[in-house]
Amino acid sequence: MKLAELLEDVDIKVDKKKIEKINVSGIKIDSRQVEQGDVFVAIKGENFDGNDYINVALSRGASCIITEKNFDGEKIITVDNARSAYAIMSKNFFGRACDQLKIIAITGTNGKTTTSNLCADIMRAAGYKVGVIGTLGAKIDGDPKDTGFTTPDPFLLHSILYEMKEKGVEYVFMEASAHALALNKLDGITFEIGVLTNITEDHLDFFGNMDSYADAKLKLFKKEKCKLGIYCDGKDYIQSLKEKSDIRLLSYGFNGSCDISCEVLKKDFDSSRIVCRDYKNKVFSIEIPLQGQFNIENSLAAIAVCRNLGISFYNIIDAFKVIKPVEGRFNIIKNGDVNIVVDFAHTPDGLEKVLQTAIELAKGKVVAIFGCGGNRDKLKRPIMGEIASKYADEIILTSDNPRFEQPMKIIQDIEKGVVNANYRVIQNRRKAIEFALNHYKDNETIIIAGKGAEKYQEIQGVKYPYSDFEVIEDFLLRERKLKNSALSKHEKQNFYEEENNV
Repeated sequence: MKLAELLEDVDIKVDKKKIEKINVSGIKIDSRQVEQGDVFVAIKGENFDGNDYINVALSRGASCIITEKNFDGEKIITVDNARSAYAIMSKNFFGRACDQLKIIAITGTNGKTTTSNLCADIMRAAGYKVGVIGTLGAKIDGDPKDTGFTTPDPFLLHSILYEMKEKGVEYVFMEASAHALALNKLDGITFEIGVLTNITEDHLDFFGNMDSYADAKLKLFKKEKCKLGIYCDGKDYIQSLKEKSDIRLLSYGFNGSCDISCEVLKKDFDSSRIVCRDYKNKVFSIEIPLQGQFNIENSLAAIAVCRNLGISFYNIIDAFKVIKPVEGRFNIIKNGDVNIVVDFAHTPDGLEKVLQTAIELAKGKVVAIFGCGGNRDKLKRPIMGEIASKYADEIILTSDNPRFEQPMKIIQDIEKGVVNANYRVIQNRRKAIEFALNHYKDNETIIIAGKGAEKYQEIQGVKYPYSDFEVIEDFLLRERKLKNSALSKHEKQNFYEEENNV
């Protein structure tokens, strides 16, 4: 590929005639991975500065260097924003495949994964080939692909979009994280629709304050990035959205004045039924196989998107009949009279919504099991402790992904917000869940929050295999075997306590 072609739409500070004949074989941002003929983009990160490794890249055969700094050198090309340049170059490298797809971006603190997957399920049921990119990885017309991030690195992102285009995908629904927007990962992509679900506290370790965090998300709703914006009515920062956006905006929510609105007829642990009205004054009743107000909002967001993509209410109603909950998002496992709920809720707002829903639907006590991630926003830890105190009848504080922090230090930070609550600490997450499953068996609702569909627990830089779902499944299987055995009730209790060192 010619360098001039790769740098199309990138504002470079060099005469383009000088680069017309240079060939390039790839793009790298890690100097250790540079091969002969690659372009090395020197990006300044949180821990490392690519500019410190320019000579390493050149020694490994880099054809040229892209940097924001004014270095001398025949192979140095200066740009205003290296991250933006990297995103646009990645787009060009993969033949600008994104321009041939209809891409819808969903941003927000919570609800991105559920909304994007609901959109994809509706469009797929209507007969379209769709792709999904987000926290759970990428799906190319249903086939999964691991990405590692909510919004992948630009080179990986555009390689996925290219693969989607080659496989005949028409619509792509992707989660746009605040980090991706702030770090220019999505530069060069024009979205058909942008969706804002909500803006609540998270990632303040990176953004510093809520206004900066909100500003990053609101970058999506500018005409150079998006053609139409859809937002949830009544949420924080909506006025800022209206003031800063220069595109057409539509609202959804429970207020009858919204462009897509609804009235809730029924809510229980099985499903929700709503009467929905859209901006064309079409009115339909829809059974949603999801629980809670927040999931009704996510469903409304998906309905708003799909209606604007030309999908009829009849198709939407049929789609919801076969839609399954997104893995790790308010997934319900029944154990007799007990409802066990596994949810990814790892922010104050997410935990509050899940517990509010549990209280609304539960017949007995609500038990909350959760922790907080290490090396992340520490300010939210006591807030989540306070929220659990407010809504849960009983709390078990445990470990999440401690990363490079000590689990008990994280738990102690959460404890600072726990006030007038019945709680205990069981640091080992598996033992915490098994304790709850063994002790609560009379109409309780057990909320296991924080990890959702994650299949690992990250400790000291190592991702150990772990799944909340597998812990529950193993316990229930073991319990069934014990139930069918000849052991007495006392012997079974001793078996449980010895096995778990309780």
